[in-house]
Amino acid sequence: MSRLPIPETAEDIATLLHDNKRVGEYLADPAEWNALMGAYTEKSRQRDPDLDDGLSDQQKKNISSFMEDQGYRPATQADRLPQTEAVKPKTATDGFNSLAEFFTASWSQTLMTKGVDARLKALNESSGDQGGFLVPEQFRAELLRLALEASVVRGRATVIPMGGQTIRMPTIRDTSHASTVYGGISGQWVAEAGSVSGTTNEPTFSQVALTAKKLTGYTRVSNELMADSAIALEAALRTMFSEGIAYFEDDAFIAGSGAGQPVGVLNAGALVSVAKETGQAATTVVWENIIKMFSRMHPASLGRAVWYCNPDVLPQLAIMSLTVGTGGAPVWLANGANGAPPTLLGRPVIYTEKAETLGTAGDIVFADFSKYLIGDRQSLEITSSIHDRFTNDQTTWRFIHRVDGRPWVDSAVTPRNGSNTLSPFVALATRS
Repeated sequence: MSRLPIPETAEDIATLLHDNKRVGEYLADPAEWNALMGAYTEKSRQRDPDLDDGLSDQQKKNISSFMEDQGYRPATQADRLPQTEAVKPKTATDGFNSLAEFFTASWSQTLMTKGVDARLKALNESSGDQGGFLVPEQFRAELLRLALEASVVRGRATVIPMGGQTIRMPTIRDTSHASTVYGGISGQWVAEAGSVSGTTNEPTFSQVALTAKKLTGYTRVSNELMADSAIALEAALRTMFSEGIAYFEDDAFIAGSGAGQPVGVLNAGALVSVAKETGQAATTVVWENIIKMFSRMHPASLGRAVWYCNPDVLPQLAIMSLTVGTGGAPVWLANGANGAPPTLLGRPVIYTEKAETLGTAGDIVFADFSKYLIGDRQSLEITSSIHDRFTNDQTTWRFIHRVDGRPWVDSAVTPRNGSNTLSPFVALATRS
């Protein structure tokens, strides 16, 4: 007799087969599996005395066939015998040899055969039995490394590991250099043996808080791919997850509102907007725009700043010209024989669809991303489910990535001489 509850009707069997935890308990022990089949058949006979042995055997075959079709395999006695060193069960201290091995181990059907892999339990005991596991740190780093190659901001930003939900970074509130620097420090020239006097000199400190926001997404993989090729699965999921993370967090770092997501550069308090020339159409970019944007970049950031723009802007860059007397000359693209120049005024140009379209504020931006903070909450959770697309024979994979980002400075700076403010973040406005 089974120690576990025995289903009595076809409806009970259906409920059992959709309960991953209960299925795993039955399949983990061959004796329990056999007891389940025998007890269910006996219950069926009690309800229907005319049920013969042939039909009883057919019931058991039907259930077993269904389980095998779905990839469920009851443990055998061989599974329970002492194993050789080469195939001994993994312990919580063992690592995964590859990302493919982790994905395969965390696949929902693993939970329905011989229980949860001990290595997965070590990753996340609280949610592991529901199918969710934290990606091992070495593979999380690999996924984010791939994301760096496709992102505009992350590889250039200041990245801070977060040990908790919120981390606070010190900053200096520096808004004007007219008489002081660093928000309050001033210098005075005095004669030999002269008295040092005047107002108190001290910087104005502030804090920037990063609070982890949750970025989620999902994808689907055919169960044939899961079963037939762990290598192909790894390639597919590496691409989908790394590019998905890169795309959507990068979009938020550029244009995020700060409401449940990072504060993007375009919503930075320090953003300087450069007006277009008088009479200039909104859908044009001229050389004068570029010169003025360059002049508004904080001098300390000129060696690190990059241009990024929407591909719509490229034709405008290509036809920019400088008027000289009654004539003029191209200033960026001298001829069509070579490729487009990779720099503008000596700084790299990056094309991205995440920039605003031509004629919209943010279609071209000059930014020093080292002055942008990214807080990484050290977890990337992968969850799989076979039920979402059960009739399509697909497994749905969901990822959850917790991150935050915001500019390190919260205002532009008025220079010592002059009235045009300077900033690490400069954008072209839509009108004059």
